Amino acid sequence: MQLTGDDAALEARLIVATQALVGDCHAARFGVAVSGGPDSMALLYLAARAFPGRVAAVTVDHGLRAESADEAAMVARWCAGQGIVHATLAPDAPVTGNVQAWARAMRYRLIEQWRVRQGLDWIMTAHHADDQAETLLMRLNRGAGLGGLAGIRASTAIDGCAVPVIRPLLGFRKRELAAIITESGLPSVQDPSNRDESFDRVRMRAHLAKAEWIDPAALARSAAHLAEAEATLQAMADDIWQAEAVVRDEAVIVPETRHAEITARLVARAMATLGGESAPGETAAFLKKLARRGNFAGILIEREAGCYRCSREPPRRSG
Repeated sequence: MQLTGDDAALEARLIVATQALVGDCHAARFGVAVSGGPDSMALLYLAARAFPGRVAAVTVDHGLRAESADEAAMVARWCAGQGIVHATLAPDAPVTGNVQAWARAMRYRLIEQWRVRQGLDWIMTAHHADDQAETLLMRLNRGAGLGGLAGIRASTAIDGCAVPVIRPLLGFRKRELAAIITESGLPSVQDPSNRDESFDRVRMRAHLAKAEWIDPAALARSAAHLAEAEATLQAMADDIWQAEAVVRDEAVIVPETRHAEITARLVARAMATLGGESAPGETAAFLKKLARRGNFAGILIEREAGCYRCSREPPRRSG
């Protein structure tokens, strides 16, 4: 299958974006997560040509829709025709709790195991600028803090994965990927949930399509700037933690800094160290209301001279 001039330009952009995420990639081997949708099929098409002989594909069939097995088989057939190694993976445990959370955790666990078996260096997913714009606007509408407004990260550490998942298409528009599907005759499927307006993202997508004055690529760039700011603040908090946090079996003591955002991150990390869980934004809101001491997410937080002392909440007396 020959590249068109536009495809060649997109391929070059993919190489540049990937190098920005992983450094020198002349010998790196990549796994592409492919659902069979147009975005992931376009990514696989470009990646296979940008990094010939160094790309494999994986599809996770969660078994949650009747059509999913046929969709995975479609991807497998196309890969076989292109000489691309492909695997279809299925969950090895039943659904528990929130279905979406279960599916995400299962998907990345299976993909990481496959990556290791295949000897691959990185996993790519096909999130693009339009996805980023939708995410940013939805989180703005919910009053998200900096961490949320940073949106979809270009490189993300996933629990249980030894290497970050990379998203080199965040600078690409969905319409560019759709054009690859049309012009190259690639097979693809449409997930029916993408038309279900009970989902916030689907409604946001419809509104964006009507607002021609909104530039999703510009919104994606704004999210990238916010991600840089988020990473800078987190690095500052990490440095202070290393220098000043006091970690004991029974308590963790962190300094109260001049910056509420940094202090909230330190307290949130102290809570996590003790087995509690809270996002920095939630912690910041709690600290604003804290007079001297209070319980939050199972952790007793006490404000002392220039610091916060965090300890596990003592068990309540029965009777």
